Amino acid sequence: MESSGRSVGDLTRDLSEQTAVLVRKELALATAEMKEKAAHTGAGAGLFGGAALIALFGLGALIATAILGLAELVAPWLAALIVTVLLFAIAGIAALIGKREVQEGTPLKPEKASHEVSVDTETVKEAARRGFDREGAPNGR
Repeated sequence: MESSGRSVGDLTRDLSEQTAVLVRKELALATAEMKEKAAHTGAGAGLFGGAALIALFGLGALIATAILGLAELVAPWLAALIVTVLLFAIAGIAALIGKREVQEGTPLKPEKASHEVSVDTETVKEAARRGFDREGAPNGR
């Protein structure tokens, strides 16, 4: 192995400079990649939003179709009333189910994990107290 005659200090300085350049280039690459991904994500989110809006219009058209179809059997005002009552009933059921789900998910505190941390803390404290007792050191009483 040939020696270039460079000191350890020179080699260390070169390594430090090259590492800094490498880190800067890696950060620039990561930044460029994240910008590209953000642009794709933004475009995708916009398209999803547009699709949701069009689906909402489609739902409105479907409701109008249901009213018109039912109007063949009963008076048009009664058909609209029946469909409206049905929609409110569905909305009410969804709201009740949603309320129950929210109640089951609150409070937003990890109660089981919090309890486990408390138990672990007490276990460690107790083990520390027992350790002091065995060594003959004062146990704080």
